[in-house]
Amino acid sequence: MGVNLRDLISPSPITLEGLKGRVIAIDAYNALYQFLAIIRQPDGSPLMDSRGRVTSHLSGAFYRTANLLEAGIRPVFVFDGKPPEMKAEESRRRASVKEKAMVEYKEALERGEIAEAKKYAAMTSKLTKDMVTSVKDLLEAMGVPWIQAPSEGEAQASYMTRKGDAWATVSQDYDSLLFGAPRLVRNLTISGRRKLPGKPVYVEVEPEIVKLEDTLSQLGITMEQLIDLGILLGTDFNPDGFKGIGPKRALKIMKEFGSIEAAVEGGAIQADERLDLKAIKEIFLNPTTTPDYRLEWGKVRGEDVVKILCDEYDFSKERVGAALERIQRSSGEAARQPSLEKWFG
Repeated sequence: MGVNLRDLISPSPITLEGLKGRVIAIDAYNALYQFLAIIRQPDGSPLMDSRGRVTSHLSGAFYRTANLLEAGIRPVFVFDGKPPEMKAEESRRRASVKEKAMVEYKEALERGEIAEAKKYAAMTSKLTKDMVTSVKDLLEAMGVPWIQAPSEGEAQASYMTRKGDAWATVSQDYDSLLFGAPRLVRNLTISGRRKLPGKPVYVEVEPEIVKLEDTLSQLGITMEQLIDLGILLGTDFNPDGFKGIGPKRALKIMKEFGSIEAAVEGGAIQADERLDLKAIKEIFLNPTTTPDYRLEWGKVRGEDVVKILCDEYDFSKERVGAALERIQRSSGEAARQPSLEKWFG
């Protein structure tokens, strides 16, 4: 879900060229779920290998990461750990949505309504432990570091960006701003021509950057007030938010009262007695993160990439080989490496 700050944010366009030489911390689960939702066949079913295993996540992870490496960008993927207890309600809600969407998907297929089926199919994505492991193995073979966060991946990625170990956090969700990421890059892993949900209309999705300091200045609020504003709208830790409050009203409340507590005391809003505002704020202000990580980029081990994608998951050797060649050519390794033919024995 993530907090919906879209109507209050003024992003700026950014290109791959503008990120050349930069370290970017990618919210891995966020990216992988995007791949699972978007990379599908015409009837909405995900890409699969000959054994019926889903491979959409691997396709996205490989080809999108290859594009980043080719552009001279240094990505690091940050994976979720144990979610906060307060996220349990949102996790149950998501599971319920997936179950309902799967029923709708199958019924639409039976009716022959392919477009309708594909809409629901994108909402059924599931990421298993085996799928995550296969992506980690692939990243290692590509020479790309990955980090296991102790809790929320976007919190860890934001921590790395605050420290200066990464230049920006990459995610589709605006939650990274609430976790204090100085720079948030969106659309980086899903850029390109995309169909609008439920409409026969295609748009170009371009990467964009949101700067936290500029956002706070434009809105005229503090970091703590941004967190309060997010809680009013609804976060993963209070998904329902405050009834009847949209982005503009939430901003007005923050400017008038300064905090949720003051707004409640002043009678502007009514808080659910079960809602632990202090605990939610603590998750964003002092998230569970770790300083114990290393960022090292290695050479692409082409043979291992081929074993994982082509030998294990039936990927096209020609397409994989072409992507590997692009990476090597951009890094200057091509001239020093043996022929790519050795990868395919």
